[in-house]
Amino acid sequence: MRRIVVAFWAALAVMGALWLAVDPPALPPETFIALRGAMVQLTGILAMTCMSLAMILALRPRWPEGWLGGLDKMYRLHKWFGIGALVLAVLHWAWTQSPGWAVSLGWLEPGRRPQRAPGGSAVQQWLGSLRGTAEQLGKWAFYAAVLLIAVALIGRIPYRLFQKTHRLIALAYLVLVFHAIVLLNFASWPSALGATLAVLMAAGGFAAIVALSRRIGADRKVQGSIARLQYHPDLRVMEGEIDLPWGWPGHEAGQFAFVTADQTEGAHPYTIASAWDGAQPRITVIAKELGDWTRRLRETLRVGQAVQVEGPYGCFTFDDGCPRQIWIGGGIGITPFIARMKHLAMTPAKGPQQIDLFHTTTDYEEDAIRRLKADAQAAGVTLHVLVDARDGRLTGDRLRAMVPGWREASVWFCGPAGFGHALRDDLRGHGLPAGRFHQEFFALR
Repeated sequence: MRRIVVAFWAALAVMGALWLAVDPPALPPETFIALRGAMVQLTGILAMTCMSLAMILALRPRWPEGWLGGLDKMYRLHKWFGIGALVLAVLHWAWTQSPGWAVSLGWLEPGRRPQRAPGGSAVQQWLGSLRGTAEQLGKWAFYAAVLLIAVALIGRIPYRLFQKTHRLIALAYLVLVFHAIVLLNFASWPSALGATLAVLMAAGGFAAIVALSRRIGADRKVQGSIARLQYHPDLRVMEGEIDLPWGWPGHEAGQFAFVTADQTEGAHPYTIASAWDGAQPRITVIAKELGDWTRRLRETLRVGQAVQVEGPYGCFTFDDGCPRQIWIGGGIGITPFIARMKHLAMTPAKGPQQIDLFHTTTDYEEDAIRRLKADAQAAGVTLHVLVDARDGRLTGDRLRAMVPGWREASVWFCGPAGFGHALRDDLRGHGLPAGRFHQEFFALR
């Protein structure tokens, strides 16, 4: 999480510093109009920075995933940049409207809009001739982007609608790139600020075109077919096995993939619940009925159906070198731990490793727990099953009492975010180093 915070604020700080180096505003500003002009430029530059970086991260690039700790963390940063773009774009719009508001409130004398001198190079004059068009298009693109980002942030909106509308942000972004090229102070273009912004917008423009052409992750997609389906009614869970005869590079336990079973619905992320065996190229995914799509899986999926799988993604792979680990799987968050146990049963870890797995759940199915116990026994993992209604909730106090050597362990958590944050804060407050609590973020929206 710390790296997400650092990356977000560092991006804004760097661009803000470059702007100050090129066009420092007079302090205090001589007039309100001078202040307004400076703030329009600054908020516009920062808004385009956030939106450009959000577009780049939407491509699911490989290079930042390891540094940030996984695609789930990268998508959290993507979301932060989206929110930052929204806030800064609103501020940018407000500054453009501020003279009219100030006049209507009696704070500023009405006056004619100053005319810009027609001088400058041919390029500058050409850009100047496009100002009116850029302002009008930018205004409507701003309204569209605000609406589309709001749709993306409202969790109650169905995922399939989010998928379809979110892609349109790329179109609004391309219009805003034109708006920024025309309206950035011309003197800024030959500077480090102009060069940096040009690179960001070029990369963001490329990402937008890829998104509009539906080519995100194209080099990591393979074709497969559903080999087996099993529904667990007591758990409200669908378990499926997918044959991947060609192209799948293999995966580490704890990683996830995007699976597309219906092109109109789009891709959904699922943690892979199986270890990889190249001799039997097949993966297992488990989906709980949590949303509109997952509730329809029983009626939608069938054995033999063609599916598309993209991945693998994620860094929740248990590779920290600690001789002792504590795993906590809340509800469907047990999935990555099932994959890891199957991997350990096939390929035991080098050297002795002591592992305690806590599975907390509100739903209970005897057959599923029996299989979980068998996986734990085969992997040499100590299993603790806690059913909320029967055993109560798992707290930091309870975990520390059940695992006396917790201070020497690393903790791997996958489950509801609030539950994870509470355990993380408790264990850190009692001395667990921050770098030894690993949490998988459930939501990618």
